[in-house]
Amino acid sequence: MIPGIIDIHADYIEHMAAPRPQSVMDFRLALREADRELVTHGITTMFHSLAIYSNTDFMPNPIRTKENVRKLIELIDETHNTDHLIRHRFHARFEIDNVDRVAELMEYIDEDRVHLLSFMDHTPGQGQYRDLEMFTKTVKSYRNISDSEAEAVIQRSQAREKLTIDSIAELARYAISHGIAVASHDDDTIEKLDLVKGWGSSISEFPITLDVARAARKKGLHTVAGAPNILLGGSHSGNLSAAEAVLDGSVDILCSDYFPAALIHSVFWMHRNHDLPLVDLVRLITINPAKAVLMDAEIGSLEEGKRADVLVVRELADGTPTVMHAFVDGAHVLTTNYRR
Repeated sequence: MIPGIIDIHADYIEHMAAPRPQSVMDFRLALREADRELVTHGITTMFHSLAIYSNTDFMPNPIRTKENVRKLIELIDETHNTDHLIRHRFHARFEIDNVDRVAELMEYIDEDRVHLLSFMDHTPGQGQYRDLEMFTKTVKSYRNISDSEAEAVIQRSQAREKLTIDSIAELARYAISHGIAVASHDDDTIEKLDLVKGWGSSISEFPITLDVARAARKKGLHTVAGAPNILLGGSHSGNLSAAEAVLDGSVDILCSDYFPAALIHSVFWMHRNHDLPLVDLVRLITINPAKAVLMDAEIGSLEEGKRADVLVVRELADGTPTVMHAFVDGAHVLTTNYRR
């Protein structure tokens, strides 16, 4: 028996809503089916990480238009008072070149629809894409373009106007004043850690190197790595190895990023392959993320007085960890029966 899993960073709903670039499903259907699927993976609290971008040069995605983001946010908010299986929350991923949508973000905060805010900078040449060759390969994997066209994407991105540090700090303080945790994204230097901590960030998502992850922990920041990174044997961008960081103690939270099943599988994989105590690994997907998003008084551990989010997990004969029963707020919402 373990607490319900808390996933604080996942853009999976985008894939459910638009499984192909030209195939946009009904959003209510997508969220309903995501609700049913996520509970089978043991996720009882999901922070849907919807991107608020100003452009789609890099990765065209119909879900990331202003109109579609708002529709999904409204549906996520609606789940609080309608039929649902798990707890749905909104993680606002705000790209700092999105200077025209600051008012929109503040409106979502005022409406109490934002539950986590992260600031992102995907400008090639720094952060996740500090390796321009890796950026070029990545952008070409999403779009059928030439090297010269990819170079044009790089140049446009690097030249684009961005929010000032003061503007970001002001937005961060506004979110914090509303009880919302703030995260930085793709931290790649110690200097950036000092900067983001200065404006109130308490979470470092996907630190780029082990040294930066270690420094973030020393500075009191929660550090987040992607669970798929563990199952794949490393970062698809050539950055931090999540397994190495967990072994080092420099990452204290795992998120699903884009593959929800990875959370429970990565924990059991680390237990089997590195002989780490399962109880310590489970904290990476339960109480630690609960603390990071200021929900640990309610969820994240099996304690009297907390919401009863409980999973009964069994390893099948081949070692696959499987959620046999799931309870959310004490309600029995899932039973799995395998046949032989």
